[in-house]
Amino acid sequence: MAAIVVVGSLNMDLVAVVPRLPGPGETLLGSQYFTAHGGKGANQAYAAAKLGGDVAMLGRVGSDEYGRQMRANLQAVGCDVTGVEAVDGSSGLAMILVAESGQNSIVVVPGANHRLLPGDLERGDARLAQAQIVLLQLESPAETVLEAARRAKPHGAQVILDPAPALPNPPPDLFKLIDVLTPNESEAAHLLGRQARDLTTDDAASIARKLQSLGPPTVIVKMGSQGCLLAEGRKLRQIPAPSVTVADTTAAGDVFNAALAVARAEGASLEKACEFAVRAAAVSVTRFGAQPSAPSRDEVTGFRKTLKY
Repeated sequence: MAAIVVVGSLNMDLVAVVPRLPGPGETLLGSQYFTAHGGKGANQAYAAAKLGGDVAMLGRVGSDEYGRQMRANLQAVGCDVTGVEAVDGSSGLAMILVAESGQNSIVVVPGANHRLLPGDLERGDARLAQAQIVLLQLESPAETVLEAARRAKPHGAQVILDPAPALPNPPPDLFKLIDVLTPNESEAAHLLGRQARDLTTDDAASIARKLQSLGPPTVIVKMGSQGCLLAEGRKLRQIPAPSVTVADTTAAGDVFNAALAVARAEGASLEKACEFAVRAAAVSVTRFGAQPSAPSRDEVTGFRKTLKY
């Protein structure tokens, strides 16, 4: 059985590069278009496997060519895809605009991803029961995410939730089953009913403490170019990000979670795992695409020697 089990979404990303993100009703000419394998669940599974993790994925794809391609792409990096089943209809799609600054705007059409239901996890229960780490996100139905956490938790797995995309009313019981919550700045603010904005370290610390009160003993606030803030019990630590030239921030958070899971599965402390995750995410933002940007273990190790903080 795999050490890391990812329960989540698989999307085909349709990506356009534009000078800047358009305003309402505005038409812009793009400079580049490409498709890439994506979906928050698949991104995390792919990145974790590419980093050397022992990974299995549970999800759904459509009965179309995109579904076949996405399944094969995960398999190519050694991810166990026996839990990724095809259902009638279209696979999930994500339409992504990437500005030349590296910022992005994304619209997701779930497709087959919303066909992964709580009852489907019965067949994946052996994987969930024997996993060291279970990675969850919120692109799958909320009740399925909750059921995955319920099934994994009693067996001692460490459950890591990336609360993205931010839901208006996530199941309140979910956070009590989570060991590590990993929101970015806007998701952290959303969970507390606040407006999203750039956070200082003091802001992130205050928000992390409030999120811990919802149930997770550990909260990691992903802060982009500022790195991340780790709130582990009463302990706080800011982990800086290296200075890199940003091409595309798509899936940087997914690479972070994947690297965090791989390091934790190998026995690293949360602090050391965050340091590894920040470096992996830094590599990913220097190139385009979701899964195409995921680094190998050697790339993260080699990149570390040239990074500037």
